[in-house]
Amino acid sequence: MLTLNKVHHIAIICSEYAVSKRFYTEILGLTVLQEVYRAERNSYKLDLQLNGQYVIELFSFPDPPRRPSRPEATGLRHLAFAVADVAAAKAILEQQGIAVEPIRTDTHTNRKFTFFSDPDGLPLELYED
Repeated sequence: MLTLNKVHHIAIICSEYAVSKRFYTEILGLTVLQEVYRAERNSYKLDLQLNGQYVIELFSFPDPPRRPSRPEATGLRHLAFAVADVAAAKAILEQQGIAVEPIRTDTHTNRKFTFFSDPDGLPLELYED
């Protein structure tokens, strides 16, 4: 059996680099590890970290095809971030003009959670620690 140590990163392709960069850094608060422009591909690659851990590679490519997310399609369902207080995090997002679904409770863990979307409609979740 293969031995995996941890998830290294999650790669996301965005349609508007500046908009997504602002969303992930200024609204969600991830910090930039490295930003590279790859001229041969007319593409940016932005490495983002959360609390010192490398978590997301944000890519831009010219005219990437759209990927369906609703109704639920095969593939990545959503990306979840742990927070201490879902209601407080929801309020902060809404103050930034981000639409957030009503808070629900996980029937198996009794923890609160909610969903919102990144600028390209990628479903993101806030899950209460």
